[in-house]
Amino acid sequence: MMSDIVSVETIAGKIYLIRGTKVMLDRDLAELYGVETKALKQAVRRNIKRFPHDFMFELTKEELKNWRSQFVTSNSIKMGLRHSPMAFTEQGVAMLSSVLKSDRAVEVNIQIIRVFVKLRQLFLDNEELRKELEELKQITDERFQIVFETLDQLINIENKPKKKIGFTAKEKRGSYGKPKKIKL
Repeated sequence: MMSDIVSVETIAGKIYLIRGTKVMLDRDLAELYGVETKALKQAVRRNIKRFPHDFMFELTKEELKNWRSQFVTSNSIKMGLRHSPMAFTEQGVAMLSSVLKSDRAVEVNIQIIRVFVKLRQLFLDNEELRKELEELKQITDERFQIVFETLDQLINIENKPKKKIGFTAKEKRGSYGKPKKIKL
């Protein structure tokens, strides 16, 4: 069974976002395919026409530095990185099976492509959820806007000076401060 070859979690853990694209690095692919990184790179270079820039690219020194710092790799992982790694997009990974030609490469490739498809579906599902949340937020914002406007009106009414009921001390006394005589 193909799922026994490589687990979904193992593959998903080896997919990185570089240049805004989900990619897998040559060393990880070589490990999954059971070949040396050097052999994988040689096969790609012999068939370079099959790997346009949107299928495969080499990491720049800056990208490699950022990748290392992002994943805080140990010395054992850093070893062997004398040359910039090749990064393969989903299409590049699919092309690798035709270049490597081993049964394991074909089986692992099928599993990798399935993981890429699952990730894309998760992204689309999350995008739909994000849109639904935006719509809900807009409806909620409109309803709360009415509530806030009503509260503002109530606050403004409370802040207006109110007419007092009854007599003030000045009204009870005469204009000169003397008590008025009230006739009964």
